[in-house]
Amino acid sequence: MLTYGNSNQQHKFHLVTVSPWPLIAAIGAGCMTFGGVLYMHFFTYGGVTLLFGIALVAFALIAWWRDVIREATFEGMHTIVVQRGLRIGVVLFIVSEVMFFFAFFWAYFHFSLDPTIEIGSVWPPAGIVPFDPWGVPLLNTYILLLSGVSITVAHYYLIGKGDLTLINSSYKIGSKEIVEASLLLTVCLAILFTALQAMEYFEAPFDISDSVYGSIFFMATGFHGFHVIVGTTFILVCLGRATLGHFTKQHHIGFEAAAWYWHFVDVVWLFLFVSVYWWGSL
Repeated sequence: MLTYGNSNQQHKFHLVTVSPWPLIAAIGAGCMTFGGVLYMHFFTYGGVTLLFGIALVAFALIAWWRDVIREATFEGMHTIVVQRGLRIGVVLFIVSEVMFFFAFFWAYFHFSLDPTIEIGSVWPPAGIVPFDPWGVPLLNTYILLLSGVSITVAHYYLIGKGDLTLINSSYKIGSKEIVEASLLLTVCLAILFTALQAMEYFEAPFDISDSVYGSIFFMATGFHGFHVIVGTTFILVCLGRATLGHFTKQHHIGFEAAAWYWHFVDVVWLFLFVSVYWWGSL
């Protein structure tokens, strides 16, 4: 009979062990929620509670990721069947994220296609000066598209389809080096995108309280920026794992999840650029 993971496991599925991290992450998320509400209403220790919740969630995620990496890379628990289940889980998670942003686009088109008299019966509302789409937004579009290309190159060489080996007297460039360089480029482009987005926010001629336009704009682009930060962290972890040699041609589900998530972030930005920045400024 085949054994999987260890000699005591007689099946191809992974029955996870008891872990404290879900409970700790839930407590941290609760502290973040209550702390955020208290902080925004200027209660004493609201900011402290918020920071404590963020630190607790970050600690739980780091420890949780460490356990998953150990189970996948060193204990052999992630069999082909387990990997298939993980891929389905990632796909369903991205579908839920699609629904999340769908709500923002629904609100945007609802108010823009039939602007009410309260906002001047025009879109953008009276008094709102929209961003020039051909400035920073277009530059950020190029940056995200380039980052999508670079992470695809990393995936291409990781699965062994790329074949480039350059050797000189002191250094050898092979697939592993190209994967690492491509991931590093992706991280740098992601950080540049976030910095330009922050600069755009500081220079915005309106804020989140300026009519429904400001609310939808900052909610949609702000949550996209949050997803960019999450994706950047995800890819940074993959860069570290690639450097340590955790990924193989057949076993790199963590990298695939990061790549799929990043392509989702790219697609959402394209919709934001076309609908909010370009069409919204006509």
